[in-house]
Amino acid sequence: QVQLVESGGGLVRAGGSLRLSCVASGIIFRLRAMGWYRRTPGSQRELVAAIGPDGNANYADSMKGRVTISRNNAQNTVYLQTNSLKPEDTAVYYCNVFGSGYWGQGTQVTVSS
Repeated sequence: QVQLVESGGGLVRAGGSLRLSCVASGIIFRLRAMGWYRRTPGSQRELVAAIGPDGNANYADSMKGRVTISRNNAQNTVYLQTNSLKPEDTAVYYCNVFGSGYWGQGTQVTVSS
């Protein structure tokens, strides 16, 4: 059974930072690409960043330059470091086994102005 558990969200002022974490189980983590998505109010879920098994990262334009995705294969964990947060970054952030139907429950990020 695949499980993805996100954490690290919260309330932060504009310009602040948060580090999101996602712990995966039920998969051979080191062999899988992982992704972070977000869903802002009233919109569909969109890709923020993805990282391959080899650590190669790709970023969507929405937060490019303000986020860094990384992974720790020994701890089955993928991270999303978010910086210079803006109110429009307020969203639920989800972890995904990239290209699969496996999703975490999401972690809420709220950025106040």
